[in-house]
Amino acid sequence: MVMHTGQVGVSGMNPRGMSGSSRRMRDGHGEVGESSVVLLPYAPSSVATARWQLAADLREAGTMAAAIGDAALVLSELLSNAIRHARPLPGRTVRVAWTLADGSLRVSVSDGGGSTRPHAGHPRPSSLGGRGLAIVEHLASHWGIRAADGEITVWAVLPAPCGRATGPAAGEAAPPSEA
Repeated sequence: MVMHTGQVGVSGMNPRGMSGSSRRMRDGHGEVGESSVVLLPYAPSSVATARWQLAADLREAGTMAAAIGDAALVLSELLSNAIRHARPLPGRTVRVAWTLADGSLRVSVSDGGGSTRPHAGHPRPSSLGGRGLAIVEHLASHWGIRAADGEITVWAVLPAPCGRATGPAAGEAAPPSEA
């Protein structure tokens, strides 16, 4: 497995269906950041699991509550789109990753690709959907798409200032219940 700075190799599944870990990693410049890579089942229930884990990691890192809420929303949009519009990775999974360094958070979701490329839509006011990537575009400082080896990765970078990270905006208080 080729690992890039800020990524963590994954193996095995825990009882929640998640695999992966979070740990401090040094980038090429000696900066220490937080990083997680999680494999989740290709299922709608994985969105809540990913949101909870991201929020927990960001709270532990001391990220401000408002930034945690924005990050959880962006991750939810990216992961929901992958589950709704793309094929799973081998093993019927999706890969979710985040890296926290220098006051910025990079979140990414990798899937097996779909029949169309992800793009920010401009739905009519009466439309029931199609706003997800427009929300990501609004909250993120930048976002993009990377295709490699039969995978599509949609990523976004958000500000993640440190501060007191408590209260409802910081994410769910307890992990989602198992179905």
